[in-house]
Amino acid sequence: MKNTKFLVIAFLFCGATWSQEVKKTRSEIDAKVSELLSKMTLEEKVGQMTQITVTIFEDPKKPGYFDAAKLKQGIQDYHIGSILNVPNPGAPTLQRWQETMTAITNEANKSRLKIPILYGIDAIHGASYTAGATLFPQQIGLAATFNTALVKRGAEISAYETRASSIPWVFSPDLDFPRNPAWSRMWESFGEDAYLSSRMAVALVDGFEGGNVGSKYSVASCMKHYIGYGSTTTGKDRTPSIIPERTLRQYDLTIYQAAIKAGAKSVMVSSGEINGTPVHASKHLITDILKNELGFEGVVVTDWKDIIYLNTRHKVAETKRDAVRIAVMAGIDMSMVPEEFTFYTDLVDLVKKGEVPMSRIDDAVTRILRMKFELNLFQNTVANLKDYPKFGSAEHIQEAYKTAAESITLLKNKDAVLPLNKSEKILVTGATANSMKNLNGGWSYTWQGENADTYAAEKLTILEAFQAKLGKENVLYTPGTDIEKEDDAEIQKAVELAKSASKIVLCLGEKNYTETPGDISNIFMSKSQVKLALALAKVNKPIILVLNEGRPRLISDFEDKMSAVVQCYLPGNEGARAIVDILYGDVNPSGRLPYNYPRYPNSLEKYNRKYTESLADEEQNNDAKYEKSYSPQFEFGSGLSYTTFNYSNLKIDKTEINNTDEINITVDVTNAGKRAGKEAVLLYLSDNFASITPEVKALKRFDKISLEPNETKTVKFTLNQKDLQFVNEDLKWISEKGTFTVQIDNLKKDFLLK
Repeated sequence: MKNTKFLVIAFLFCGATWSQEVKKTRSEIDAKVSELLSKMTLEEKVGQMTQITVTIFEDPKKPGYFDAAKLKQGIQDYHIGSILNVPNPGAPTLQRWQETMTAITNEANKSRLKIPILYGIDAIHGASYTAGATLFPQQIGLAATFNTALVKRGAEISAYETRASSIPWVFSPDLDFPRNPAWSRMWESFGEDAYLSSRMAVALVDGFEGGNVGSKYSVASCMKHYIGYGSTTTGKDRTPSIIPERTLRQYDLTIYQAAIKAGAKSVMVSSGEINGTPVHASKHLITDILKNELGFEGVVVTDWKDIIYLNTRHKVAETKRDAVRIAVMAGIDMSMVPEEFTFYTDLVDLVKKGEVPMSRIDDAVTRILRMKFELNLFQNTVANLKDYPKFGSAEHIQEAYKTAAESITLLKNKDAVLPLNKSEKILVTGATANSMKNLNGGWSYTWQGENADTYAAEKLTILEAFQAKLGKENVLYTPGTDIEKEDDAEIQKAVELAKSASKIVLCLGEKNYTETPGDISNIFMSKSQVKLALALAKVNKPIILVLNEGRPRLISDFEDKMSAVVQCYLPGNEGARAIVDILYGDVNPSGRLPYNYPRYPNSLEKYNRKYTESLADEEQNNDAKYEKSYSPQFEFGSGLSYTTFNYSNLKIDKTEINNTDEINITVDVTNAGKRAGKEAVLLYLSDNFASITPEVKALKRFDKISLEPNETKTVKFTLNQKDLQFVNEDLKWISEKGTFTVQIDNLKKDFLLK
């Protein structure tokens, strides 16, 4: 380690500066890639396709620091091209990241061709693996803002702070399209609507990559998890999906198309399988559709260990060597191996024996080298910390606060119980009331986010935000319950305190989790929390339910006893301040649900359901009793304000169009209340009859506007022919003549496609 320390000091004294931020042309980069590729041996090429987790190179006696011999072996003997993940014990400081990346860079510079290492990280809601970074709401909260400009700005800040950590590549955005709300990665997605997801995907890619991905303030994005990952039939992580290709193209693929068009540099492949074929083994999905049909020229990387899993889990490869052949021939460019070197040794052997052609290797390595040149890694891989004075700054924190404030969604406000009065004595209780890990969720400082209360100790929990606003003497508190464990004595304590409070703020939700550790078999709110809610309801005081959760845990057992319901999702480090400011009316809520919040576990229909998923009243036989088949607790797009927005004067510029026309739509929105507010204006379209059963309605446009009291704004939208189309049985996008209905709020207008 003495040698490593010396190298770090030497680097710092060199005062290396970032190369001039000139965006290189594609032809210049291609020429450099071609020249470098011509000099490389087979072993050096296969090494570029190999990605290893950083912890493999650590000194077991000194976690977080390299064993120089191990690092040398990986880079010099196996020629590895990429490293990922976070050193132990998690979330290094900027200085430690700088030291880590300097050691890696110095070792790479000893190699024959001095090809830089491409470092990737799960920085999914800010530079979430760096101590002191600004943490934003998780993706589901970003979707709830319906504000793409705000989301793009957050991604720019995340890119800035990730590059300050000397990391040029983020495994974000998550473009999964969850079809089951129980899925443990629902909160990493943008929710249940493909159009909303596409718009948000573009905002994140634009924010991450900017106009020049090689800038010291930009990072390469990585779309994940291509494709169908969020659609498991069980609702559990990494379990099989059954998805017709028509459906994949109608919904899932459109999200990736939008991000590819925005310039996303890489894509991570789904760990799942579709119709019995693991996606990592699907040449049809990876090469035929992604690379050839969509023209994606970036890097295709696996998820964790997923080539190995073709052998050990999916059982489509008899050996790990066979798994490597299948995946590489399917179109994989880089293997997140990530804990051994068998991918390297097996692939070298496969090429030498003619089982994998050199052309496939050259294609993969060309893509990897191109991204390294685009990121300017050949000029510099280590950040000069003087270039990042805004890291974790008040300016960045304010943006995270604003994003959290616009994401938080008011779902119920009976008798205008909110906003609260600051002169009232409040009881704050519930399992998520006093914890940062519940506000942040997974991928926060560590994989599962379990140490957020330590790393974010200076940030405010919901309880602390109440105390900061009102003074500790005006806030009563007891946990009331644990998320999982029932405690009758603690419940009784909460009930007794509630008797001396004017109102109760009940904070319920989930533990921190991601991936398979977040799998559940019961989508209801945990029994311990339901028991607390029902006990407090008997006190007969107004209860404001604050939901702090990554997916909609069912609350139908007690929702009718709540005076108000506020969904804050996983709002990040500044979330508690935003929640409390909304509850007291210092901020007017403007979030909208990006998914249907189900009422029952066997009633999980999406907002854009088919007509056959719900019987209309006139379809029911009068000699039987029917339970209403479509009755979500709260529908997609729900979200209340402390003011009233009135919609009027919906106009369309044509009542009949041909198959090349656009249609222009306007609507007037008036703030009829006494408070300024923001309103997400949502435009839905219904194709009334079609040869493929149409959706009841589908979101096609949205815009978020600000209105002062008594102010009116005219919102304009334009629909094009693609908005009228669907994918038919021949997998072609088509539109059919007939009547379409435009709906904004409760206003509707029809037009005819001739």
